[in-house]
Amino acid sequence: MEIETLAWLQTPEGARLLAHATEAWAEHPGDPVRVASVVRRLEPDAEKAAAATTQAQLREKAVAKLGEPARLMFFTPDALEQATRARVADHRAARLAAAIPGGSVVDLGCSIGGDLLAFSRAGLVAAGIDQDPVRVAMAEANLAALGLAGAVLVGDATTLDTSGFDAAFADPARRGGRGRVFDVEGWTPPWSWVLDLLTRRSLVKVAPGIGHDLVPAGVEAEWVSDGGEVKEAVLWSPSLSTTERRATVISERGLATLTDEDDPGADVREVGAFLYEPDGAVIRAGLVTAVAAGVHGGLVDPHIAYVTSDDSFRTPFARGYRVVEHLPYREKQLKAALHERAIGRLTIKKRGVQVVPDELRKRLALKGDNEATLVLTRAAGQGTALLVEPF
Repeated sequence: MEIETLAWLQTPEGARLLAHATEAWAEHPGDPVRVASVVRRLEPDAEKAAAATTQAQLREKAVAKLGEPARLMFFTPDALEQATRARVADHRAARLAAAIPGGSVVDLGCSIGGDLLAFSRAGLVAAGIDQDPVRVAMAEANLAALGLAGAVLVGDATTLDTSGFDAAFADPARRGGRGRVFDVEGWTPPWSWVLDLLTRRSLVKVAPGIGHDLVPAGVEAEWVSDGGEVKEAVLWSPSLSTTERRATVISERGLATLTDEDDPGADVREVGAFLYEPDGAVIRAGLVTAVAAGVHGGLVDPHIAYVTSDDSFRTPFARGYRVVEHLPYREKQLKAALHERAIGRLTIKKRGVQVVPDELRKRLALKGDNEATLVLTRAAGQGTALLVEPF
């Protein structure tokens, strides 16, 4: 999209066309050709009609990630794909605001302003910089559309003097022309720039798979999940750090956090009456034993992220299951046991074993009206099959 077209979409005439395109998507979901035809009947200019059609579609798609405010915002497909979920961005912004109340933050590579909006909502003085003029224009438009304060400029974030701000935020690009980039020096900006930024008051969003060995001394690594999915890791510089490792779990019910200071360790023990599957953020943060301690239990195996206990607990950091019975691990005997119990629908969960659930399910040739959940894992180094019941 050209900047001139974006500016036109913000005029009363452009806003009417956007509203018309939104109604067309509601009437003809999943039919972009029909929607485009409807919009073109109202706006003969092909570029304006296409821009309105695309924005209406992107806004509808963005609601799941950014909530109702997305219906007022402007996007590019790539920027929406890369945007942080609103609940995750709001958590990060609220934490920073608590550390520097009323302070200022600069977003180094602000794109269309998703994180910038969160900082502004949290009461921080927010500014952003990006090399893409269209994304900067969209960030300005999004701030205005939501009635939030903030300043944005076009420029190279790596050359900006951040000393005039209380904190800096960065989210290095981890995708290139060939897809996801796993080498940290292949990020844009590269890892060497990130390390330099972390010597000042800053926070940096990084890939959830970042190795613990890459985290500099004194820097806190926080892994964040939302709705059961690990969304990001954030590195907090020493001046903002409060611990070494943290797992933050966000859900519809609220937010909970676990740190290495909550981890007294745990031993391996035999499988008890209950099995717990830790949240992905907990696993990434290396805090599985903290969950084990929290449920008065232990690990089923020193290398497997399953926890077991004789007690029933509800915890935001793990999903709990009641162990119904132990079944044979060998496939032939397992198949017979499942047939004996008339289990026709089976959810297979596995960790630490070479099993492809869909292929195994086909070989088991299940029959019956009952439904069950099967956990295949190792317990004390031995293959184990557990029939479990979620609670």
